[in-house]
Amino acid sequence: MGDNPLSIHIVNKMGYEEFIKCFGNVVEHCSLCAAAVWRERPFRDAENMASCFGDFIDRLPISGKEGILRLHPDLAGRLAQAGQLTSESTREQASAGLNTMTEEERQRMANLNKKYKHKFGFPFVICARENKKDAILRGLEERLENAPQTEAITGANEVKKICRLRLLDLVRPDSQLNSPL
Repeated sequence: MGDNPLSIHIVNKMGYEEFIKCFGNVVEHCSLCAAAVWRERPFRDAENMASCFGDFIDRLPISGKEGILRLHPDLAGRLAQAGQLTSESTREQASAGLNTMTEEERQRMANLNKKYKHKFGFPFVICARENKKDAILRGLEERLENAPQTEAITGANEVKKICRLRLLDLVRPDSQLNSPL
């Protein structure tokens, strides 16, 4: 959908249902975030909109942050192998090179993902667009050492990065509330 980004003026005129349809997956499979943020209109620009999403995520209790993390797929996991990721996740994982992993790398990722999910109860989330596969594997290993609450907060911060980049794909970053369409 990033081929024809919207102006913030158009975003601010959207009704609730249209807003949810357009922005309901900027936080993976969590239209609730878009539903909550809709009432924050009018947004000044795309960055202000991203801040509103981030603020909503920050205000969630740890259990809410964990819930958002549980909606994310395993990186290079079963859904990716079967071609069943959202279009956003497919592009993001490909940009990190996760679609070109060797069998050894894929097995290492699967083992680390399994350990991580067993320890924390949610999948490992990292902003793939800001990382490559080696950094992702290293980050997964390192973050396995975190305490559960620390990891929920770290994961939620990664969700905010993903959300911001997805919003910038959908909303012209240079459009501002007082600028023309």
